[in-house]
Amino acid sequence: MQIKTIVAASLASSTLLGATSLMAAPSDVEGLYFGLGTGFSSLENDRDDVDDFVEAGAEDYELDDDDNVWKGFVGYEFSPYFATELFYADLGRTRLKGNDGANTDLESDAYGVNLIGQLPVTSWFTAFAKVGMADWKTDVDGNLGNANVDLKDNDGTDPVYGVGAQFNFDPFMVRTEYERYDFDSDYQIDTFTASAGWRF
Repeated sequence: MQIKTIVAASLASSTLLGATSLMAAPSDVEGLYFGLGTGFSSLENDRDDVDDFVEAGAEDYELDDDDNVWKGFVGYEFSPYFATELFYADLGRTRLKGNDGANTDLESDAYGVNLIGQLPVTSWFTAFAKVGMADWKTDVDGNLGNANVDLKDNDGTDPVYGVGAQFNFDPFMVRTEYERYDFDSDYQIDTFTASAGWRF
């Protein structure tokens, strides 16, 4: 009985040590990295909010808010747990599709800085969360077929935040992430992207 207990304890200890080794000690890598990515965007507001955002005052249209996103980032990893990034993102287009055939496009982009908290789960897998500020601009092109409707460009500086996962194949890395660009209460863009990058 004691032998079985000792064997069971040894197996449990071995399993625990194996699991601990999977939670690999984070490397001491510090330094510069960059990446490029693409994905898609989705508008989190309804039509009434968009009306307020561009002061449309129109009724006869539908929203088409799915479009491609392109982004680039340059970051510095101070430790396995903390990094900062500068970024630029082309957030795609939201189209107001007028039922009379006229369309209006809202095209947005943003650049800014993020603070990133990282959790190295294994030597090759890292989970992260980010928060930052984005300087953004939305260009409005069109009139929904009504020259009297006053559509306005918009811009500002507002928060951006997100979560993601990164796969490390040093010096190469691949990440996937969700971000929300919180322009204002009337216009919030969610993005879902995949990126590839390189560490120096």
